[in-house]
Amino acid sequence: MGAVATGPVMVWTNGSSRTLGIDSAQIERVVDAELQELERREAAYRGAREPPDLEGKTVILVDDGLATGSTMRAAALAVRRQNPARIIVAVPVAAAETCDAFRDDVDEIYCGLTPQPFHAVGLWYEDFSQTSDDEVRELLARSTAQADLAR
Repeated sequence: MGAVATGPVMVWTNGSSRTLGIDSAQIERVVDAELQELERREAAYRGAREPPDLEGKTVILVDDGLATGSTMRAAALAVRRQNPARIIVAVPVAAAETCDAFRDDVDEIYCGLTPQPFHAVGLWYEDFSQTSDDEVRELLARSTAQADLAR
């Protein structure tokens, strides 16, 4: 149906709500729930730290793959609002048409595989399980510790 990102930024997949027969009240409930989940995750992952300053920097957005591209498009639009020098998207697998559609939205895009037919991102992984909040916090803590050591 679409995706949300900090800002808030909302991206809609063309025609999905009409195709699925979803009315505006249902959409509003889903958007509210997703924005609350976004706030929860930001608080859980960032804690008391301020959001990173992206102005003038090169930002690399990475995802496990692009099917419709809604989530990555929302992320790129949210980052673009912060005036980075460049936005680069890197994914291991994507639908070819989605990868091509991004070329106007970001400065560079790298799509490792663009199989035909594509079908779904999860088909290209042996293990496509979700990453837990605890795993995300652990990875962020390790990254922060490494960055502190490099300074």
